[in-house]
Amino acid sequence: MEVVEVTDELKNAYDVVVIGGGAAGLSGALMLARARRSVVVIDAGAPRNAPAPGVHGLLARDGIPPAELVERGRAEVRGYGGQVVSGEVATVAREDTGFQVTLTDGRSVRALRLLLATGLVDELPDVPGLRSRWGRDVVHCPYCHGWEIRDQAIGVLGSGPMSVHQTSLFRQWSDDVTFFPHTLPVPTGEEAEQLAARGIRVVAGEVASLEIVEDRLVGVRMRDGTVVKREALAVAPRMVARTGFLAALGLRPVEHPSGAGEHIPADAIGRTDVPGVWVAGNVTDLSAQVGAAAAAGATAAAHINADLIAEETRQAVAATRARDEVAFSAEVESRVCEAVLGDRRHGL
Repeated sequence: MEVVEVTDELKNAYDVVVIGGGAAGLSGALMLARARRSVVVIDAGAPRNAPAPGVHGLLARDGIPPAELVERGRAEVRGYGGQVVSGEVATVAREDTGFQVTLTDGRSVRALRLLLATGLVDELPDVPGLRSRWGRDVVHCPYCHGWEIRDQAIGVLGSGPMSVHQTSLFRQWSDDVTFFPHTLPVPTGEEAEQLAARGIRVVAGEVASLEIVEDRLVGVRMRDGTVVKREALAVAPRMVARTGFLAALGLRPVEHPSGAGEHIPADAIGRTDVPGVWVAGNVTDLSAQVGAAAAAGATAAAHINADLIAEETRQAVAATRARDEVAFSAEVESRVCEAVLGDRRHGL
C-alpha cells in the first residue's frame, strides 16, 4: 500500500498551483493529485457561500453546510498527496518555464500551470439591513434557496438587468411575490403584462431599509415610510470575479453577456487566452452552482494534465533525438578514425 505524506508546508515548485479552495478548486486539485501531479491549493478562506446554512442541488450531499463540504474536499485532496495552504495571492508573473505566484505574506511558489478558481464577490445594493441578512432570508438564487422559502411572502429587489427575470423565477416557489423596482424604472409594456398575468404585484418607489424583528425579516420599508410585509427578499447582486492579481499576465475580467457582472472568458474546458492558465467555477461562469463548479474544476484539471503530458512528450522526443544525433555523430567519427588507421596500416 502506498503511503502518502501529508504536509501543508509550501514547497518551491509544483506542476500546478490552484488558486481558490472552493468546489471548483478542490475538485480540480483532486483530479490532478489522482493523476500523480504535484499540486497545491492556495485558499484565502473567504468562500462566497459562507453565509448560507447549506449547499443545495448537490447530489448525495444536499443540505451539507458549506464549511463541511470544504473540509471533506480538503481531506480528499490531501489523501492523494495534494496540499492545501492558507494564503492570499498578491501577484502572478510569467517565467521561462511557467509562473511565479507570490502571496501577500511574501511567500512565493513556481508552477508549470495555473488553475484559477477564486470565485466572485457579490456586490449588493446599498440598502440598510441587506448585507446582514444575506444568505439567510435575503437570497439570490431560486434553485439554491427557493425550496427553503417556498409559499412565503417573497419580495424581489430590483438591482439589475436580470431582476424581472428573477421575479418570474421565484413565482414558481410562491403565489405571493412582490417586485420592488427600487432605483430601476417601473416595468412597462410586455414586462408589465407578464408580471400582471402571473399575479406579481409591483411596488414603485425606492426601498429605504429592511424591517427586522427578533432576528427575522418581516418587511420592506419604502422611502415614504410604507412597510410592505415580506418574509424573504431576493436580490440579484452584481457579480465580480476575484482576479486583480492576474493583471500582470494581461488576463482581465470583462463584462458578462448577461450584464450581471464581470468574468474571465474561457473555452469549454476552462482554457483562457493566456497560455498555461485555466479557470473554473464562478470566476468564469457566474451562474454555476456548486455541482457545476466542481464539474468544471475536474474538466479543467483533466485538460491541464493532458497539456502537461503533451509538453513532457515533446521534451522526451527532443531529448531522444538529441541523444540519437550524438550517438550517430560518435559512430561516424569512429568509422572515420578506423578508416584513417586502416589506410595508414596499408601504407596509403
